[in-house]
Amino acid sequence: MSKFTFALAFMTATLVQGKDRREEKGASAVEYAILVAAIIAVVAAAVAAIGTDLTDKFSRLFD
Repeated sequence: MSKFTFALAFMTATLVQGKDRREEKGASAVEYAILVAAIIAVVAAAVAAIGTDLTDKFSRLFD
């Protein structure tokens, strides 16, 4: 293997490896976005379910 072929193979492997790392970072960002959306949905459902009960209890407490 000549020095040029070795250098070309090394640069190609380095570029491919760097591309994989960028794709993994993007995937983790998407996963975090999905996780945050799920947490927001759970909190919104809990507030919707419990919110009316709390409003009634505080209304009776201060009346």
